[in-house]
Amino acid sequence: MFESARLPQKMTKKAFKKLEPKLREALLAAQLPVIEKQPFSTLILVDGLDGAGKGEAVARLYGWMDARHLVCNAYGEPTDEARMRPPLWRYWRDLPAKGETAIVFGSWYQSVLRDWIYKRIDEDAFEKALARIRRFEEMLAHEDVLVLKFWFFLPKDVQKERLKKIEKKNAARHVLADWAALKHHKKASEAGEKIILETSKGNAPWFVIPSQDAEYRDSAVAQTVARSMSLKLEDGQEKTVAAPPVVGGLQRETAVDTIDLTATLEREEYTSLREKYQEILSELSDRKSMSKTGVVLVFQGNDAAGKGGAIRRVIRPLDPRIYKVHPISAPTDEEKARPYLWRFWRRVPRKGHFAIFDRSWYERVLVERVEGYAGHDDWLRAYNEINEFEQELSDFGFIICKFWLAISEEEQLRRFKAREDTAYKQHKITDEDWRNRLKWDQYAIAAGDMVDRTSTHYAPWTLVSSENKKHARIQVLKTICKRLEERL
Repeated sequence: MFESARLPQKMTKKAFKKLEPKLREALLAAQLPVIEKQPFSTLILVDGLDGAGKGEAVARLYGWMDARHLVCNAYGEPTDEARMRPPLWRYWRDLPAKGETAIVFGSWYQSVLRDWIYKRIDEDAFEKALARIRRFEEMLAHEDVLVLKFWFFLPKDVQKERLKKIEKKNAARHVLADWAALKHHKKASEAGEKIILETSKGNAPWFVIPSQDAEYRDSAVAQTVARSMSLKLEDGQEKTVAAPPVVGGLQRETAVDTIDLTATLEREEYTSLREKYQEILSELSDRKSMSKTGVVLVFQGNDAAGKGGAIRRVIRPLDPRIYKVHPISAPTDEEKARPYLWRFWRRVPRKGHFAIFDRSWYERVLVERVEGYAGHDDWLRAYNEINEFEQELSDFGFIICKFWLAISEEEQLRRFKAREDTAYKQHKITDEDWRNRLKWDQYAIAAGDMVDRTSTHYAPWTLVSSENKKHARIQVLKTICKRLEERL
């Protein structure tokens, strides 16, 4: 993989001086239409060997491109805030908006590379980490993010001489780390080659940059960025289906259709059970072992099924400092400019805390599917993307409880009318709610497909009969307590 990069690629100062205006022109010709039209965002990953001039190359890009639409995100060891959340959280948080370009130092590859070099993970864990990265980058590509990955290569003898020069100019502490890395040059190169071979895909390619000569290095980076952005502008986004098609054309019954809507609970029994489970939930949330996990609660269901009421009974026994309720509505312009999971990754709680979602990422396969806001390929691949998102949370130690609250079409109509007739409930009913009723059957099919494709052992769906609100609230509280008791 590095054979050509080992060759002493050179460019004379004269040739570089002649080429530089053309490089600047090409970069701006590619960047300015992206800024204006905002068809995609760009991520430029800068990785490779220490002393190879990564910072110098990026500084030149800043000089040649419109720096107002560039941001540099550098990642070292995770902060305390980042350690309390899944590893990919900090990268999702910083994704650029469409039209913008982010240059990334210390990307999601760095921790995997270090862990492998220093034998903190075995080959199986290394392979799993690369597979997770491939899925992450594939989703970014589907969501209009151009991912360009540069590996800066130096032969060992050149790296050693480069570090000596850096040391003379700068006695900073990071130079010591660079010298330590030199000792692992062979292993780092081997690991880098493996990473490149296994994660260089059409939607997120690697470019190996020979870095012995600064002019050649920087010209190669600039040409690649300009050409890649121009090609993306010309070709648009290539769509692929990442999930098998949903069975259609036949009458079928789903798990949602089998919910027993006759379930009920009398007030006296409800009051007793509510107090019991709220007391248990309060005790569980105060345990010391809660600091090792986080809790994500997802509430979906038919309009007027009682999601808000169920949530209020859940939060009542909790310390307000450890939970946050996120009511999810249509995405803002800021959110539309990024991959659809971005706004949910930003809301991932830290360990020891609860995040409660009144509607969630599942709107992608419900409202966006039924109303046509998401294309067929987009909502179809979302099942896999959602499962992978939830597995990231689960692997980090989070507890995920997902509730589908179901009512009949007749009960929904009764509740809609009651809301219209009650002054303090009128804000809960909108024209959109009435329009959605006209697509009851389509939403029922979408909900059935959602449960079939996203109920996993690490994030199972709980199907709740909400025709009787008291029964629904107790089932929700009981389920959360059970999941917490199993974990804690």
